Amino acid sequence: MVFMETKYIFVTGGVVSSLGKGIISASIGKLLQARGYKVTIQKFDPYINIDPGTLNPYEHGECYVTADGFETDLDLGHYERFTGIHTTRNNSITTGRIYKTVIDRERHGDYLGKTIQVVPHITDEIKRCMLREGLNEGFDFIITEVGGTIGDIESAPFMEAIRQLRYQLGRDAVCVHLTYVPYLKAADELKTKPTQHSVKELQGMGIQPDILVLRTERHLDDGMRMKVASFCNVDLECVVQSEDLPSIYEVPVNMQHQGLDAAIMRKIGIPVGETPAMKGWHDFLDKQRNATKEVHIALVGKYDLQDAYKSIRESLNLAGIYNDVKAKLHFVNSEEITKQNIGEKLNGMQGVVICPGFGQRGIEGKIIAAEYTRTNDIPTFGICLGMQMMVIEFARNVLGYNDANSAEMDEKTPHNVIDIMEEQKNITQMGGTMRLGAYECELVKGSRTYEAYGEETLIKERHRHRYEFNNKYQEEYEAKGMKCVGINPDANLVEIVEIPEKRWYIGTQFHPEYSSTVLNPHPLFMSFIKACK
Repeated sequence: MVFMETKYIFVTGGVVSSLGKGIISASIGKLLQARGYKVTIQKFDPYINIDPGTLNPYEHGECYVTADGFETDLDLGHYERFTGIHTTRNNSITTGRIYKTVIDRERHGDYLGKTIQVVPHITDEIKRCMLREGLNEGFDFIITEVGGTIGDIESAPFMEAIRQLRYQLGRDAVCVHLTYVPYLKAADELKTKPTQHSVKELQGMGIQPDILVLRTERHLDDGMRMKVASFCNVDLECVVQSEDLPSIYEVPVNMQHQGLDAAIMRKIGIPVGETPAMKGWHDFLDKQRNATKEVHIALVGKYDLQDAYKSIRESLNLAGIYNDVKAKLHFVNSEEITKQNIGEKLNGMQGVVICPGFGQRGIEGKIIAAEYTRTNDIPTFGICLGMQMMVIEFARNVLGYNDANSAEMDEKTPHNVIDIMEEQKNITQMGGTMRLGAYECELVKGSRTYEAYGEETLIKERHRHRYEFNNKYQEEYEAKGMKCVGINPDANLVEIVEIPEKRWYIGTQFHPEYSSTVLNPHPLFMSFIKACK
């Protein structure tokens, strides 16, 4: 392909939040990839936190971790699952990071005594971050999603930066605006007025959207699309509807069918050419539609919110589809688990995932669940804190250490089978200070984990934790049947434990869900679902 200057696509949202800007951004990325272009996607969030690492999952859903060890918004998970690209810390920017950079420079004297203002200093830093990936990496397209909703006071500097860039870049920049078209049941009508007001608000900021994606629960006829096009100064072919679909993975195909990628290319001035076949994606969707048998999986955790375990849920769903089953996921609140009700809570479950998390709340329920699944030989997958709870349960009920615990939960426990990492002991800051990002792990040949990875001996997975398996107990664990089958070669940290005599009982200190994509589901999730079948 002939080298071209980087093109920029800005994705904004109006009317209400949670319309699916991340899914639309990921879909655009996938469609442009299918045409042979090198693409990346970045998220700009208007909140003042430096990153989502210290945010409660109820506030912001799960915290996604990049391979280079940065805590980011969950939308980066969508970007990676759809496109297979590896995002970095440069793909996730918050208002907090922008202001911190500018303030640090001011303190250093870089602005030569000038008065620091939102315009130009904050907007210039936003523009620098928006352009950085294109200048350094040679991408054909950079898709920039801006969080929040048009009209939010905190997003105004981002909108001003986009306005300036649109003017500076000319035809090399396109604005895609996602809005909501509500259906009023009493009137039996779809209403476009909120979209008109949203576009008017955007125009008031000096930005004319090139393409509108209308989020709707009901099909919009051509007359309604024409009305929106006329009122909003947008070509009819650039008014695309995003209807409710059975799966988010059908969105790229729906967008391609309506010509969203073709409209973007025409706006930028690139020959459209033939529509790519996307065979692998369509094969995946065929498998998804044909999967009729269900496998019931319990998610044992303390956050009763879908987005809190988003990557785990999607990894299970993807692995289910490739195993020709539908993964039916059932949340089980670990705070409500007792030894008396655990059988009832997990009744009918063919597999159990003991979920990650932080803090004391709900851990005893996870330990009870681990004991129940171990003694009843139910396939069990413990992730991060979930793995640690499996280790504690084994110490209490097999090794005979009734007071075994994690130093995180009980600093004075005499049997700290989970202990704080040496390099974490003197850290006082919470944000961005854990063991984060991808680290190597050597697998024990012949283990179930080794087989799941296709008999690889060295893997690399992403971490997010402060505490670890206490190696001084390793011999006791292995003598009683819990094997340490994955070890970090540099620090000798235990990464994976499993009980070989069980059908499938594996815990990982790392987060495999961060590496699972639509076209490459993670091998551990694949193996787990296969065992659950």
